Amino acid sequence: MKIDPKQPIGVFDSGIGGLTVVRALMERLPFENIVYFGDTARVPYGVKSVETIAHYTTQIAEFLLEKQVKVLIIACNTMAAVAAQVVRDLSPVPVLDVIEAGAIAAVEATRTRQIGVIGTPTTVNSNAYARAIQVMASDARIYSQACPLFVPLVEEGWLDHEVTRLTAQEYLKPVLAEHIDTLVLGCTHYPLLKPLLQNVMGKDVKLVDSAEAMAARTAALLAEQGLTNTDPTLPRYEFYVTDVPVKFQTIGERFLGRSLNHVHVVKW
Repeated sequence: MKIDPKQPIGVFDSGIGGLTVVRALMERLPFENIVYFGDTARVPYGVKSVETIAHYTTQIAEFLLEKQVKVLIIACNTMAAVAAQVVRDLSPVPVLDVIEAGAIAAVEATRTRQIGVIGTPTTVNSNAYARAIQVMASDARIYSQACPLFVPLVEEGWLDHEVTRLTAQEYLKPVLAEHIDTLVLGCTHYPLLKPLLQNVMGKDVKLVDSAEAMAARTAALLAEQGLTNTDPTLPRYEFYVTDVPVKFQTIGERFLGRSLNHVHVVKW
């Protein structure tokens, strides 16, 4: 199958968190066309069964493949933890996922092999980060912590709020006690809390931003396969969602760091 470098990158997520990945891609790869799909009608995925998550993930991957994407990016940690292999099995184009990208970045960043991972309860319970990290560094010690309140706090816009700070201090206490030197932000909402989390963790702990890690991994893959778009024409950004919640525009623009245009609603 011949892939044209001008074909878009396909990015998908269970909601709008994956827009942090889109933002990192826009900054890292300014000429690339991007198609984003957020399943805003069926979010959150974290409380659903593995079979349901796999079914929804397949449905979205097939939708994006019809848009002639040149690479598929699973920007949702829950989807990646549960269904990355399902997508790889059906996709004729390369598939990247945030867990693998975050794990690679964590192993590159750590000096002491003491790594913390924070994420939603589903991501943490799946143990996907620990497994991915240990494939690359069998001597690494991984300390995982679920932080369920971070997503609603980010969506509320409380990025530097006292309540968020106190919540972070409480969640991160056990991780700090393990003297880690690297912390993986294992949820696409968390990069928006980076300054606050860095403050709580202290300057000696390296934060691995899954969105930035994903953009770096994508840039490397496109370069390896000769698929980087070098055409300096203004890129096209298309956004597909399954519902437009009341705060969608506000939250979406906060994640994207710019105005959110070309939003289409897909009814399934």
